[in-house]
Amino acid sequence: KEEAAPAPKKRRLAGGERYVPPPRKLSTGVSFGAEHFAETSYYFEGGLRKVRPYYFDFRTYCKGRWVGRSLLQVFGTEFRAQPLSYYRAAARAGRLRLNEEPVRDLDIVLKNNDFLRNTVHRHEPPVTAQPIRILAEDEEVVVVDKPSSLPVHPCGRFRHNTVIFILGKEHGLTELHTLHRLDRMTSGVLMFAKTAAVSKRIDEQVRERQLEKEYVCRVVGEFPEHEVVCEEPILVVSYKVGVCRVDPKGKPCKTVFQRLSYNGKSSVVKCLPRTGRTHQIRVHLQYLGHPIVNDPIYNMEAWGPDRGKGGKIGKTDEELLKALVEEHRSKQSLEILGISEEDLNSGAENKDCRDSGDCTRPSEADSTDGNSCPAEDTKDPKRDADDPQRDVKDIEKNDVAACPPNSGITLERLDKDTELGSRGNQDGQTGQEGREEKDPLCVECRMSRRDPSPQELVMFLHALRYKGAEFDYCSNMPEWAMDDWEE
Repeated sequence: KEEAAPAPKKRRLAGGERYVPPPRKLSTGVSFGAEHFAETSYYFEGGLRKVRPYYFDFRTYCKGRWVGRSLLQVFGTEFRAQPLSYYRAAARAGRLRLNEEPVRDLDIVLKNNDFLRNTVHRHEPPVTAQPIRILAEDEEVVVVDKPSSLPVHPCGRFRHNTVIFILGKEHGLTELHTLHRLDRMTSGVLMFAKTAAVSKRIDEQVRERQLEKEYVCRVVGEFPEHEVVCEEPILVVSYKVGVCRVDPKGKPCKTVFQRLSYNGKSSVVKCLPRTGRTHQIRVHLQYLGHPIVNDPIYNMEAWGPDRGKGGKIGKTDEELLKALVEEHRSKQSLEILGISEEDLNSGAENKDCRDSGDCTRPSEADSTDGNSCPAEDTKDPKRDADDPQRDVKDIEKNDVAACPPNSGITLERLDKDTELGSRGNQDGQTGQEGREEKDPLCVECRMSRRDPSPQELVMFLHALRYKGAEFDYCSNMPEWAMDDWEE
């Protein structure tokens, strides 16, 4: 596990100004162990990989802005996804602990360095049941072919249904260092370093722009036969929903496109991102009037009759976000965006997934394709959009279980013997025998949600190749990119 870096020492400069050195960077990889993997298990149903609901502790130290305020005030202003009645019920049930002591009175005033622990009943969205294929592995790196719909790291509502957890639980691969990332809905070549030294060496190649990435996608309509270069700047519209658009105030970027085939309805296009901005490939294709065929963000009616071609939207950012959410809500497909109704009701806009506490860290440039978590980040020049690398330490606004109207219940674990899926599913078997714990405070336990189909969880954008000074990894061409593929 990562340990907190020591507090930086302060010294005085000649002019009397106080110099604060940057925090020491931690060199350990993303570390999850047997106790984390044992929190719950997987089962497979309808072409989906599912996670049995489980209890989980979100932990955080008191933020500076909370000092001198009561817990009730903090919950009422910053954790508004749930009503205050939920937090009162959670306190009565022993769910809330302050400095490891049960919270009995929400009027208690917070002090500096107070430690808050919140136990929730956690439900993760399903992902495609397609396995993670290992393309290459040696003493330095492991390279996988990531399926669509899987986030790289724990982030937002995802923890066990992530590449990092599945590699740890099913392949025994732990202490991995992220070298680059792919967004949740993007499939393809994903590379991890096994040691800090290898990570540092490849990071240097990233800084020196020695790495090449090649993507393939299927887009709407007949893409031009000649090479197309798009250099439109990209601006983040919402970190929480994960939406960007072309805007003069955005960050400069460049993508090179080359058509590979056309079947009369759609085109297969090779994409070479020369920079790494959030959703870069997807936003540039939308701007060119050829959005990815099944893009759940950039090929939606919410963008207007031209679907955002040429940057013409005709809406304010707020109107656009509202229209996107309403369109997915009407289709009962908010989960495909990686968000839930509770996320939308949350009071504070998370700047990025790292603020919500369930994240981790490094990556190269190119968040080109996105939605590893609802809150994509604009990251620094050498990082991709799905990245994180920290332990889970903060209470996550998006994941606190909602409370039923009758808030007087105490915590009990009910229906312990309810049949759900076989214990064998933990080892990858199918079936529906097993146990499910139902939580009387958890609204998710009482709700019936439509599962997405496996087809809905696949977006036609694939990282085909990842090449550096010392390596060149490539995956197979996806089925939807074949010349004889039919829509």
